[in-house]
Amino acid sequence: MNIIVDAFGGDNAPLEVIKGCRMAQENLGIDITLTGNKNIIAKTAADNGIDISGMIIEHSDSVIDIHEEPSEILKSRNGCSMAVGLKLLSEDKGDAFVCAGSTGALVVGSTFIAKRIKGIKRAVLAPILPTARGHVMLVDGGANIDCRPEMLVQFALMASAYMEKVKGIKKPKVGLINVGAEDTKGRELEIEAYKLLENAPVNFCGNLEARDLPKGDFDVAVSDGFTGNVALKLYEGMGSFFSGELKSIFSGGILSKLSALMVMGKIKKFKKRMDYTEEGGAVLMGISKPVIKAHGSSDAKAFYNAVRQAKNCVDGGVTETIVKSIKK
Repeated sequence: MNIIVDAFGGDNAPLEVIKGCRMAQENLGIDITLTGNKNIIAKTAADNGIDISGMIIEHSDSVIDIHEEPSEILKSRNGCSMAVGLKLLSEDKGDAFVCAGSTGALVVGSTFIAKRIKGIKRAVLAPILPTARGHVMLVDGGANIDCRPEMLVQFALMASAYMEKVKGIKKPKVGLINVGAEDTKGRELEIEAYKLLENAPVNFCGNLEARDLPKGDFDVAVSDGFTGNVALKLYEGMGSFFSGELKSIFSGGILSKLSALMVMGKIKKFKKRMDYTEEGGAVLMGISKPVIKAHGSSDAKAFYNAVRQAKNCVDGGVTETIVKSIKK
């Protein structure tokens, strides 16, 4: 298996990307193809004592910046490291693609270079969030601001395929994010999507209010990209707030510090559950081959887990399952 990785995507590129890919190559038994400036990659690896002799490097002189228009990946930046990686993916020179660069450019590039699965109307960004009982996949996390009801059904199908094949959850419970539990709640989008989801080949369990998202009663949370992105950012913000408050509580004095020592194991376990680097990244669902959007501030550990996540998608046959579901 060959995983293609954009060596220049993200705030800590290329060093942390190279370190993470080296870890993945050693521990996961896969091949790695890095895209980006060959000379800079080679120098960075040499300066930091990283052996990249077993990696393939596809040269690119440019990088698309997060401030550039996403469509430039198809125009002035069609030779950037992200575009080169997506072209390799479309030419079957890799099994999956990992990138921590511009989300907008990755969505546009994946859609028009790597191409969507036949029948899928829109690619969808699907981050995985920690809950009291495990994890929930949020679809859409922000790729599609305006959606139609049938698109939300496809989001549910794709997310269900991932949660079943990668997370091992049989008949994942699907919830529709809404302002109330009743089937008459919400805008026309939610009301019509509810009716379609009731008859879709997924385990639809009704509406999901945002306050219930962290409880873990659902495995998949479906929404349009605007609502989903607001929920995602609030989730991330509250996670940071809670972690900060916890740190403040246990560093207030000698008694607090002693108390912290007594529950340190549980605190570390909690922090690990809330750590985005443990998951890897958000899956860009609906593309012909797995694409993982790693967090922009990813370190080596996060890149390693993003590559592992990509491998799990390939091993689990997520794309093939989505194709079968769409045909139904």
